[in-house]
Parts: sequence; structure tokens; C-alpha cells
Amino acid sequence: MGNGSSFDSSKTIYLIINDRTEKIVFSRHCSSRDIHELIATAAAISKHSTIWLKDGNDAHISLSPTMPANSETRGETEAFQSVLTHVTDQLNRVFKMEEIKTELNNRLATLEKRIEIEGLKVVEIEKCKKDISDIKDQMWTAQKKYDHNNSLSDEKKISLKRDVPTYPKYTLSQETVDYVKQPTFDIWHWEPNEMLSLLEHMYHELGLVHEFNMNPITLKRWLLCVQENYRNNPFHNFRHCFCVTQMMYGMIHLCRLWDYVSTEDLGILMTAAVCHDLDHPGYNNTYQINARTELAIRYNDISPLENHHCAVAFQIISNPECNIFANVDKDTYKRIRAGITMLILATDMARHAEIMESFKDKFNKGFNFKNKDHLDTLKMVLIKCCDISNEVRPMSVSEPWVDCLLEEYFNQSDREKSEGLPVAPFMDREKVTKPTAQIGFIKFVLIPMFETAANLFPQIEDVMVKPLRDAKDRYEEMKSQEEKTKELLGIPNNTN
Repeated sequence: MGNGSSFDSSKTIYLIINDRTEKIVFSRHCSSRDIHELIATAAAISKHSTIWLKDGNDAHISLSPTMPANSETRGETEAFQSVLTHVTDQLNRVFKMEEIKTELNNRLATLEKRIEIEGLKVVEIEKCKKDISDIKDQMWTAQKKYDHNNSLSDEKKISLKRDVPTYPKYTLSQETVDYVKQPTFDIWHWEPNEMLSLLEHMYHELGLVHEFNMNPITLKRWLLCVQENYRNNPFHNFRHCFCVTQMMYGMIHLCRLWDYVSTEDLGILMTAAVCHDLDHPGYNNTYQINARTELAIRYNDISPLENHHCAVAFQIISNPECNIFANVDKDTYKRIRAGITMLILATDMARHAEIMESFKDKFNKGFNFKNKDHLDTLKMVLIKCCDISNEVRPMSVSEPWVDCLLEEYFNQSDREKSEGLPVAPFMDREKVTKPTAQIGFIKFVLIPMFETAANLFPQIEDVMVKPLRDAKDRYEEMKSQEEKTKELLGIPNNTN
């Protein structure tokens, strides 16, 4: 962000976007959402994208009419310097890597030649072999350090790029405290720093900070590191993480889960929701498997993304600065790790039928909250509900998520077409529309799943199942109108 000027009725800011300067003028009466859309338009990106502005100290600036003034020249200089520094670092890394590889290859060749020509004694040969092995290990380690930012891998060491406090301490009104417990909560009105503060509030309010003896500063650091490790995808981004976690928080309150499960289980549910899509690349498991990516090979085509999300989650927690479970005993940590892993792996939709059938079977035989197997299945159903719960929310909140999801789907199908890979019809921009994307999903996945959960918690019926039925009716009406319009225009209807 560059500097600008401020007037009584309007403010001008300059932003460096790629290699150009954009001037944005807005009224001091604008909302943060209005400013967000102005910046998105200037940057030629989706208005639903997550946008962060940073000052010269790399601290985040909240999108609001009270943003600090700045100047065009300063912004250009900083942007140029930033690009120059980045290019220099990249060149240095490349040259350094090449020097290391050249040196090690020369050493390797010399040792191998000595073994072949000089006919060394057995002891000396074994020593040389060990030297060769050590050199190869060095080359492998150096190559991994060079490559780790250029591929999707869960072997990298994750560290926090910025320390607290970099987001302000928000004082939440009682209205907000009550509102954040509702499934109707509008997640589009909150900036990233505000979402971090709301997540922090949830952990304190549910008693999780006390239960796990968390250091409050470590909780802040963990949330910051989690945010940094969500990519800026159209759909699978940090706002989706917040959306799923807020719905989990809402369901905990709606169902009064603390009456049925331990605080430890509540912590497992909340933390799994926060971490469930960490470092999602924007391309689903089907793409990973068909494209034979590193993750698909690593996890033998079995839930590669969900396994990766788990690995990244515990890479973050393994960092002492971000370990929110540092003060629990070994047995408790073992249960927490197993529980979080189980729940994140349960979000793979390939396991949907298996999990729902298991839950129905346990319910029909008499659900027992004291039975660990029954409780584990319930927790898996809860995180599944929260992960795909957008249509439970009001249309003004849910419909933009459909646009985001379709944008991500279309990006994948375009890539699959260019790489000669199979394309799923529900991702093909030439075959799918908003209503056709949603009707079947709501009718055959969402409503049956939430109805099943409502058998155990009847309050879900009015608060969640009814809005889902209304959403299905709305999309069916939308589809009918689209078909009528096509018929009037003489356009063939090629969607199902």
C-alpha cells in the first residue's frame, strides 16, 4: 500500500498492484466491504477474494475509511525495492544451489573414480561408500530446501512469519458475542484480523484456554500461523476456515454439546475445524490422483489432501511458539492428536456414505454418549455438517459461496482439459449452472445428513433443516426460470 491524501468528504490511497499504481478514491462514509470491492475491482480479482493490506513494517492494515494516509511516490519506491529484493534473493538461491550441486557432484565423481581405479582395501572402500552416501544426503537436503516453496509437500518446516501483537485487540460488543453463536452469522462482514479475534474469543468462551492450560499469546501465534498457511483460493481459503469453525461453534451452542461431551472433545472439534483445509491447493483429490501429484504418490491415492491438511496442522503445532497443547500431558496430547486427525480425514467426501451409514446404524440401535465409538462417529458427522453448511445460512450469505466454489471448480476443469485429464461434469463451465450445482447436493447430501443429526438433536430441524429445504425450493425455482428464459430465446437446454 502506498500513501495518499485525505479530505473532509473523501480519501485517496495508492496501491501497487503487480507493476502498476492504482489510485482509489472513497468516501469516509464507505463501509469496509465497499472499500474491499473497490480494491478487488482495481486488482481485477473476485470481490470475494481475501485482501490484506500491509504498511511499511509488514503489519496488517484494517480496510476502513480510517486507513492512514500515504503517498504515491513512496508506494512505488517500496514496491520496486520489494520486487528487486525478491528477484535478488531468488537469483542468489539459484546460483548458490548450482554451486553446491557442482561441488558435491565433483566430490562424488572423485570418490567413485578412486574406488573403481585404485582398487582400495575393503575398509577404505566402505569408508568411501559412506562418504558417497553422506554427500548424496547433503545434495538431497539442499535440493529439498531449494524446492520446498515450489511444490505441495508436507515435509517443510513451518514457522511464523510475524509475531504478535500484529492484529489489534478488539472489544466485542454483547451483540457480536451473541450473534457469533448463530448459524445465520454473516461471515462476509469481517476482515481477517477481526476473524482472528473472534476465533480467539471462541476458545476463551468455551473454556478451552483453561482446559488445556493454553498460553494466550501462544493461542494468538497459532491462529496467525494457521491464517498464513491457508492459500488465497476462491473457496478453500481462510474465510472458509472461519466459516466452518463459526458453524461448529454455533452447533456446540445450539445443541448444548457441553452437556454430552467433555471440554476436551469440544477442543478437538474446534481445532479440527480450524485446521481442516490447511494449505489446500484449490484442486481436489480427483485431480491429485489423476495428475499423479506428489501428495497422491505420498499417500497412495488415499485422501491425499486431508492427509496433507493433518500433516500441516501438526507441523504448526510442533513449532514451540505455536503449540497450543504444550501444557497437556502425553496421554492427553495423544488423544487430541488422534481425535483431530480422525475428524480432518472424515471431511473427505469419498467417505460420506460410510460415515453416515455408521451413524444411522448406531442411532437405530440406541445411541450411547458414553460409548467412545458412538461419540467418535457423532463428531465426524458434526464436522462434516459444518464443512458443507453454507446453504444453512441466509441466501445473502450462502449464494456468494456458490460463486466462489464454481470459480474454483472451473479453474480445475480448465486445467484438467489443458492437461488431458478427465473432467467431472459438475465442474465443467460448459455444463453446470448455479442451480444445477446446488439442487442435487442439497437434496441428496445436505438435507439427509442434517435430518439424521436432527434425530439426535431435534433443535437442528427448525434452525438448519428448514433453511436447507427453503434453499432447495429457491434453486429449483431459479432453474425453472432459467429454462423458461432459454426456451423463449430458443437456446438448447443442455444442463441436467
